[in-house]
Amino acid sequence: MQKKTLVIGASENPDRYSNKAIKKLNENNHPVIALGLREGNIDDVQITTEVGTEKDIHTITMYVGPKNQPSYFDIIAELKPERIILNPGTENPALEKLAEDNNIEVVHGCTLVMLSTQQY
Repeated sequence: MQKKTLVIGASENPDRYSNKAIKKLNENNHPVIALGLREGNIDDVQITTEVGTEKDIHTITMYVGPKNQPSYFDIIAELKPERIILNPGTENPALEKLAEDNNIEVVHGCTLVMLSTQQY
């Protein structure tokens, strides 16, 4: 099943895990929206600085540390995805509370591992 995914913290830098996740999501045929601080491209995925009017986001995968996450809280609450994946280093009690208040499942895991082991 395809799961439309918003990657928060997208980067054109091929060494960044967000970049690797976008490529892996594409390989696994999951539609990807990439949100980053700067516009750019990763393969055929456009990195944008605003989400716009996206709908039906199944998963948000977080690649932004807790200190910089609050600027995304309104977007997350508005999109109401089914789940948020908190990749290592992105764990945040305030974000988990926001998710709980909006009936969003929180997964502490690694998007790359989940994709590689067919647990996505």
